[in-house]
Amino acid sequence: MTKKEKANYIIQTLEELYPETPVPLNHKDPYTLLIAVLLSAQCTDERVNKITPALFELADNPLDMSRQNVDDIRAIIRPCGLSPRKSKAIWELSNILINKYQGRVPQTLEELEELPGVGHKTASVVISQAFGQAAFPVDTHIHRLLTRWGITNGKNVIQTEKDAKKQFPEKTWNKLHLQIIFYGRAYSPARSPKLETDFITAKIGTKKAIKELK
Repeated sequence: MTKKEKANYIIQTLEELYPETPVPLNHKDPYTLLIAVLLSAQCTDERVNKITPALFELADNPLDMSRQNVDDIRAIIRPCGLSPRKSKAIWELSNILINKYQGRVPQTLEELEELPGVGHKTASVVISQAFGQAAFPVDTHIHRLLTRWGITNGKNVIQTEKDAKKQFPEKTWNKLHLQIIFYGRAYSPARSPKLETDFITAKIGTKKAIKELK
Protein backbone atom coordinates (compact mmCIF):
# COMPACT_ATOMS: atom_id res chain seq x y z
CA MET A 1 0.00 0.00 0.00
CA THR A 2 1.11 3.54 -0.67
CA LYS A 3 0.90 6.08 2.16
CA LYS A 4 -2.14 7.64 0.51
CA GLU A 5 -3.87 4.25 0.28
CA LYS A 6 -3.04 3.62 3.92
CA ALA A 7 -4.41 7.03 4.86
CA ASN A 8 -7.68 6.34 3.04
CA TYR A 9 -7.99 2.96 4.77
CA ILE A 10 -7.40 4.54 8.18
CA ILE A 11 -10.00 7.24 7.58
CA GLN A 12 -12.62 4.78 6.37
CA THR A 13 -12.00 2.23 9.13
CA LEU A 14 -11.97 4.74 11.97
CA GLU A 15 -15.07 6.51 10.66
CA GLU A 16 -16.92 3.19 10.82
CA LEU A 17 -15.64 2.55 14.34
CA TYR A 18 -16.06 6.05 15.70
CA PRO A 19 -18.65 8.09 13.78
CA GLU A 20 -18.99 10.32 16.83
CA THR A 21 -15.95 11.79 18.61
CA PRO A 22 -16.84 13.53 21.86
CA VAL A 23 -13.94 15.40 23.41
CA PRO A 24 -12.70 13.09 26.21
CA LEU A 25 -11.93 15.95 28.60
CA ASN A 26 -14.96 17.40 30.39
CA HIS A 27 -15.30 21.14 29.86
CA LYS A 28 -17.92 23.81 29.25
CA ASP A 29 -16.04 26.50 27.31
CA PRO A 30 -12.62 27.30 25.79
CA TYR A 31 -11.13 28.29 29.15
CA THR A 32 -12.07 25.12 30.98
CA LEU A 33 -10.90 23.06 27.98
CA LEU A 34 -7.56 24.90 28.02
CA ILE A 35 -7.09 24.12 31.71
CA ALA A 36 -8.13 20.48 31.29
CA VAL A 37 -5.73 19.94 28.38
CA LEU A 38 -2.92 21.58 30.33
CA LEU A 39 -3.60 19.21 33.21
CA SER A 40 -3.61 16.19 30.90
CA ALA A 41 0.13 16.42 30.25
CA GLN A 42 1.60 13.16 31.61
CA CYS A 43 -1.79 12.37 33.14
CA THR A 44 -4.74 10.32 31.91
CA ASP A 45 -7.93 11.98 30.73
CA GLU A 46 -9.84 9.86 33.24
CA ARG A 47 -7.87 11.29 36.14
CA VAL A 48 -8.19 14.83 34.83
CA ASN A 49 -11.97 14.42 34.65
CA LYS A 50 -11.99 13.34 38.30
CA ILE A 51 -10.05 16.42 39.37
CA THR A 52 -11.53 19.24 37.31
CA PRO A 53 -14.96 19.32 39.03
CA ALA A 54 -13.31 20.39 42.29
CA LEU A 55 -10.99 22.79 40.50
CA PHE A 56 -13.79 24.41 38.52
CA GLU A 57 -15.93 24.64 41.62
CA LEU A 58 -13.10 26.73 43.07
CA ALA A 59 -12.83 28.79 39.87
CA ASP A 60 -14.09 28.16 36.35
CA ASN A 61 -13.08 31.42 34.68
CA PRO A 62 -9.86 33.45 34.39
CA LEU A 63 -10.91 36.20 36.80
CA ASP A 64 -11.86 33.88 39.64
CA MET A 65 -8.80 31.68 39.03
CA SER A 66 -6.48 34.68 39.11
CA ARG A 67 -7.81 35.51 42.58
CA GLN A 68 -6.92 32.08 44.00
CA ASN A 69 -3.83 31.11 45.93
CA VAL A 70 -1.47 28.97 43.87
CA ASP A 71 -1.14 26.55 46.77
CA ASP A 72 -4.90 26.00 46.81
CA ILE A 73 -4.85 25.22 43.09
CA ARG A 74 -1.90 22.90 43.61
CA ALA A 75 -3.65 21.00 46.40
CA ILE A 76 -6.56 20.15 44.11
CA ILE A 77 -4.55 19.15 41.04
CA ARG A 78 -1.81 17.21 42.86
CA PRO A 79 -3.08 13.78 41.66
CA CYS A 80 -2.40 14.88 38.06
CA GLY A 81 1.32 15.11 38.65
CA LEU A 82 3.65 18.05 38.01
CA SER A 83 1.37 20.04 40.29
CA PRO A 84 3.90 22.76 41.25
CA ARG A 85 4.48 23.69 37.61
CA LYS A 86 0.88 23.22 36.47
CA SER A 87 -0.67 25.20 39.33
CA LYS A 88 1.67 28.12 38.70
CA ALA A 89 0.95 27.99 34.96
CA ILE A 90 -2.82 27.95 35.54
CA TRP A 91 -2.62 30.98 37.82
CA GLU A 92 -0.26 32.89 35.55
CA LEU A 93 -2.12 32.24 32.31
CA SER A 94 -5.39 33.23 33.96
CA ASN A 95 -3.87 36.59 34.88
CA ILE A 96 -2.58 37.03 31.34
CA LEU A 97 -6.02 36.27 29.90
CA ILE A 98 -7.51 38.98 32.13
CA ASN A 99 -4.82 41.60 31.51
CA LYS A 100 -4.13 40.99 27.82
CA TYR A 101 -7.18 39.29 26.32
CA GLN A 102 -10.13 40.73 28.29
CA GLY A 103 -10.66 37.33 29.89
CA ARG A 104 -11.01 35.46 26.59
CA VAL A 105 -8.92 32.56 25.36
CA PRO A 106 -7.00 33.63 22.23
CA GLN A 107 -7.80 31.79 19.03
CA THR A 108 -4.40 31.49 17.36
CA LEU A 109 -1.65 28.94 17.90
CA GLU A 110 0.93 31.68 18.29
CA GLU A 111 -0.93 33.49 21.06
CA LEU A 112 -1.83 30.28 22.88
CA GLU A 113 1.73 28.98 22.78
CA GLU A 114 2.90 32.16 24.50
CA LEU A 115 0.82 31.30 27.57
CA PRO A 116 2.57 29.58 30.50
CA GLY A 117 2.30 25.80 30.40
CA VAL A 118 0.80 25.75 26.90
CA GLY A 119 2.81 23.88 24.30
CA HIS A 120 2.07 23.25 20.66
CA LYS A 121 0.00 20.13 21.27
CA THR A 122 -2.18 21.82 23.92
CA ALA A 123 -2.68 24.87 21.70
CA SER A 124 -3.60 22.63 18.76
CA VAL A 125 -6.24 20.81 20.81
CA VAL A 126 -7.79 24.09 21.93
CA ILE A 127 -8.04 25.68 18.48
CA SER A 128 -9.34 22.40 17.10
CA GLN A 129 -11.91 21.43 19.72
CA ALA A 130 -12.87 24.84 21.14
CA PHE A 131 -12.81 26.94 17.98
CA GLY A 132 -13.21 24.43 15.14
CA GLN A 133 -10.01 25.41 13.37
CA ALA A 134 -8.20 22.71 11.44
CA ALA A 135 -5.37 21.22 13.49
CA PHE A 136 -3.81 17.82 14.00
CA PRO A 137 -2.64 17.56 17.62
CA VAL A 138 -0.11 14.75 17.97
CA ASP A 139 0.39 13.06 21.33
CA THR A 140 2.54 10.02 22.07
CA HIS A 141 -0.32 7.63 21.17
CA ILE A 142 -0.85 9.17 17.73
CA HIS A 143 2.91 9.32 17.17
CA ARG A 144 3.21 5.64 18.05
CA LEU A 145 0.36 4.49 15.83
CA LEU A 146 1.15 6.58 12.77
CA THR A 147 4.73 5.32 12.97
CA ARG A 148 3.48 1.74 13.27
CA TRP A 149 1.17 2.24 10.29
CA GLY A 150 3.90 3.68 8.09
CA ILE A 151 2.40 7.16 7.76
CA THR A 152 5.53 8.71 9.29
CA ASN A 153 9.09 7.64 9.97
CA GLY A 154 8.64 8.18 13.70
CA LYS A 155 11.56 10.53 14.29
CA ASN A 156 9.58 12.91 16.52
CA VAL A 157 6.09 14.30 17.06
CA ILE A 158 6.88 17.40 14.99
CA GLN A 159 7.64 15.29 11.95
CA THR A 160 4.64 13.08 12.65
CA GLU A 161 2.34 16.12 12.62
CA LYS A 162 3.79 17.29 9.30
CA ASP A 163 3.41 13.84 7.74
CA ALA A 164 -0.15 13.45 9.07
CA LYS A 165 -1.18 16.81 7.63
CA LYS A 166 0.35 15.82 4.31
CA GLN A 167 -1.37 12.43 4.05
CA PHE A 168 -4.81 13.18 5.54
CA PRO A 169 -7.24 15.74 4.06
CA GLU A 170 -7.53 18.87 6.19
CA LYS A 171 -11.28 18.37 6.64
CA THR A 172 -10.58 15.12 8.54
CA TRP A 173 -7.94 16.43 10.99
CA ASN A 174 -10.08 17.55 13.92
CA LYS A 175 -12.05 14.33 14.06
CA LEU A 176 -9.33 11.93 12.99
CA HIS A 177 -6.86 12.75 15.73
CA LEU A 178 -9.50 11.80 18.30
CA GLN A 179 -10.46 8.66 16.38
CA ILE A 180 -6.83 7.51 16.41
CA ILE A 181 -6.60 8.10 20.15
CA PHE A 182 -9.81 6.12 20.74
CA TYR A 183 -8.54 3.28 18.55
CA GLY A 184 -5.21 3.16 20.35
CA ARG A 185 -6.86 2.91 23.74
CA ALA A 186 -9.26 0.18 22.66
CA TYR A 187 -7.20 -1.93 20.27
CA SER A 188 -3.53 -1.01 20.54
CA PRO A 189 -2.58 0.13 24.05
CA ALA A 190 0.91 1.41 24.73
CA ARG A 191 1.51 -1.48 27.11
CA SER A 192 1.51 -4.99 25.66
CA PRO A 193 -0.09 -4.29 22.26
CA LYS A 194 -1.02 -7.43 20.31
CA LEU A 195 -1.37 -7.96 16.59
CA GLU A 196 -4.55 -10.00 16.97
CA THR A 197 -6.37 -7.00 18.46
CA ASP A 198 -4.60 -4.24 16.53
CA PHE A 199 -6.23 -5.08 13.22
CA ILE A 200 -5.19 -1.87 11.46
CA THR A 201 -1.53 -2.66 12.08
CA ALA A 202 -2.14 -6.22 10.93
CA LYS A 203 -3.56 -4.84 7.67
CA ILE A 204 -1.25 -1.92 6.85
CA GLY A 205 1.52 -1.90 9.45
CA THR A 206 5.19 -1.76 8.59
CA LYS A 207 7.12 -5.02 8.56
CA LYS A 208 8.94 -3.88 11.69
CA ALA A 209 5.70 -3.12 13.52
CA ILE A 210 4.10 -6.43 12.60
CA LYS A 211 7.20 -8.30 13.72
CA GLU A 212 7.26 -6.45 17.05
CA LEU A 213 3.60 -7.21 17.77
CA LYS A 214 3.69 -10.90 16.91
